[in-house]
Amino acid sequence: MARIIRCEATGPYEVKPSEKSTWVCMCGLSANDPICDGSHKLCRQQETEGKLYRYVDGQAEEIELP
Repeated sequence: MARIIRCEATGPYEVKPSEKSTWVCMCGLSANDPICDGSHKLCRQQETEGKLYRYVDGQAEEIELP
């Protein structure tokens, strides 16, 4: 089933265990979900705040709202 997920975060969430931090993906683009792989950097480079996007093959496409 196809679905659209709304992710507003443009960076990961840090989980601080006792020895080493783990970063959880918050943008929805990580290929290593739920662990951040740095894909959120695309959000910062390709998106304008306040606009809606979908990602196809790693490229942001703006969604025009009626």
